[in-house]
Amino acid sequence: MPSSLRMWHSVGQVHGLYGATPEDDLKPTLAVMGFVLCFIAGALAMWGTGGSGSSAKIVNPAFWDDSASSVPTTSDDPIWGSRSAPVTIVLFSDYQCPHCKNLEPTIDALKKTYGPQKLRIIFKHAPIVHAKARVGHEASARVYYAAGSDAFWSFHRRAFENGQALTPENFESWARDAGVDLAKFNDPAIAQRASEKVTADLALARSLGIRGTPNALVNGVPVKGNQPIDVFRTIIDQELEAAQALISAGTPADQVYIKRSLHNRPKVETASTAPVATTTASAEPAKIEEPEKPKDRGKVQEDDATVYQVGLGKAPSKGPADALVTIVQFGNFECRYSSQVEPTVEDVLAQYKDKVRLVWRHRPLPYLRRGIPASLVAEIARAEKGDAGFWAAHKALFDAEKTGHAEKSKDVFSEAGLLSIAKGLGLDEAKVKPVITDADPSTPRFDPPPAAKPYMAAIEADTDAADDLEAEATPHFYINGRRLVGAQSMEKFQKIIDEELAKADALVQAGTAKDGVYHEIMRTAKEPDLPPSRAIEAAPPGAPWLGAENAKVEFHIFSDFECPFCKQATTTIGVVKDLYKDNVKFVWRDRPLEQHATGKLAAVAAREALAQKGSPGFWAFHDELFKVAKTPDFSRDGFEGIAQKQGLDMTAFKDALDKSKYAAEVDKDIAAANAAGITVTPGFVATYAKKGDKLEGFFVSGALTPSKYRRIVKLATAVAEGKKPAPPLSEIPAPKEAPKDDDD
Repeated sequence: MPSSLRMWHSVGQVHGLYGATPEDDLKPTLAVMGFVLCFIAGALAMWGTGGSGSSAKIVNPAFWDDSASSVPTTSDDPIWGSRSAPVTIVLFSDYQCPHCKNLEPTIDALKKTYGPQKLRIIFKHAPIVHAKARVGHEASARVYYAAGSDAFWSFHRRAFENGQALTPENFESWARDAGVDLAKFNDPAIAQRASEKVTADLALARSLGIRGTPNALVNGVPVKGNQPIDVFRTIIDQELEAAQALISAGTPADQVYIKRSLHNRPKVETASTAPVATTTASAEPAKIEEPEKPKDRGKVQEDDATVYQVGLGKAPSKGPADALVTIVQFGNFECRYSSQVEPTVEDVLAQYKDKVRLVWRHRPLPYLRRGIPASLVAEIARAEKGDAGFWAAHKALFDAEKTGHAEKSKDVFSEAGLLSIAKGLGLDEAKVKPVITDADPSTPRFDPPPAAKPYMAAIEADTDAADDLEAEATPHFYINGRRLVGAQSMEKFQKIIDEELAKADALVQAGTAKDGVYHEIMRTAKEPDLPPSRAIEAAPPGAPWLGAENAKVEFHIFSDFECPFCKQATTTIGVVKDLYKDNVKFVWRDRPLEQHATGKLAAVAAREALAQKGSPGFWAFHDELFKVAKTPDFSRDGFEGIAQKQGLDMTAFKDALDKSKYAAEVDKDIAAANAAGITVTPGFVATYAKKGDKLEGFFVSGALTPSKYRRIVKLATAVAEGKKPAPPLSEIPAPKEAPKDDDD
């Protein structure tokens, strides 16, 4: 029954209760009817009459935050409808999932039925089953960050229509059709931010117990799978009435979603079920796509029973060393969610006192540019004033984040803002300034200056540990090794802590010293997985290279000059080259993709530069090719222009292009890549051993953060030197012998 009819039905029930006899007896009835009429009038005034007929353009604030809800959303999410709509559907979806595609007409029908004043749709990226769909989600996130929600929904529609054609060329075409400036779309900073957004959405999905798609939460009420529209309408109508009751009681419209989602808070163990779906006898079974073998997918799963081996490094801690429970937090001072969870963390420490120890580890996020300099301030404070100095800085930095969030200001972590914080901590501003000054403000990420090197060691060690554990989003907690992701409630912390205290007490009773409990738990915990290995053919003699010619470790770069993701990777790979140029040989391998019409010609042009001027000539040409990629100069005429500027013999250069002189060499690299299963670009192999006629090494792909590339180089170096990569357990003090009784 529609909500408006249910209201009138209620009037009839009330009227029958009072009866229709003497005039005085009608007064209560009239009063109730008057209340209901006001109720309806208020609803119509606030939300309109429903449907999509309203021509008024919805203008949402640029910044909004519903992260206090049970299913957090912020202005970082694509939105359809009004930010103050009384009902919000948060949709976890996957562009290659057929059931997600089949749900889209239902979502469109709901938009038309309720309109943007009543209904808000929030999209969350969830390529859980289809790993190859991730590139499409990252591209749609780039569209959102470059041009906003309208452009996102246009791109989103095209992605679902062409789920099996998620290619860089299509992404650019769909983005262009959506009115996106391609320079922004291809901006490395936006691309990195988009990648981290997809990772954060996946982490949120795991924390909610979502294992498959589609999954929707209607004001926090879970609806699993491709359910009929009536299932959604039943919940939405109920939520509209509940929302109106809240507003009548004084709740601001933009706080309704938070209150209702907390009221409807799904339990993690049942978040992927849809109890309401069973209330309609005619409803078809929900259609949902889930991984058949989630533990075989190579990604860490959200599993309360899993205990991960989490090292402590040389990180600052708060609480006694012999605490029975150790909480390792990977956080970021510029992260809103890391800041939001701080009061809960403090409540945990206050409640459990000497039973809990907190260890902080830095987790820089590339799209939060000022997170690293904020961490540097904390590390300077620690170097000068010990752990007490660190925790004072920790508090000051999060206080500043909260102030900046409340005032919608980004200046709190500017250089001037951080220097002000440092001054308040009693640090010497003259010493802090050269450490936090960006060495190259033109790059998308903070570039640490030389003065930061002593302090960056701790931050990089923490980043490597987070990468090993696949702790991508912040905040990320490990409670005696058990993972808890996001700004979670006190109840969730308590549940795990209480369980771990019971286990720890049992260990102590069995003879483990209290200060050895964490080591004993970690001894049998799950070690981080190593990256996948690939066996590749050695590069032919004369292949372009740089670095250390006879190094034990070679870093093979399978790339395509026309690939936008390869272009994005050049900056971060440059960081790794600078770091390991004396210990690693970097080798270029051509892997132009079939869909890139000019990629192979560019590879031939670069090889002619190699022939004429050796590896230095190749790398100079390589840099220029990536500069002009995706511009009109990425063409034969453009290549000739580069060659002329670099002083190449133009007759020989043109002849090489005319005859595709090096096509056979390029084809050999392509065949080598295909044989190793490297079919997308960029792909990287850090080799550590020769296996028959091939080189074996660790493999990663994609435009990643420098730490991801650094990780495979470090692991390959350890293996090449005959060492086993050190497990996190090596960072944890070994247990002491339990004290003996005097009578023994």
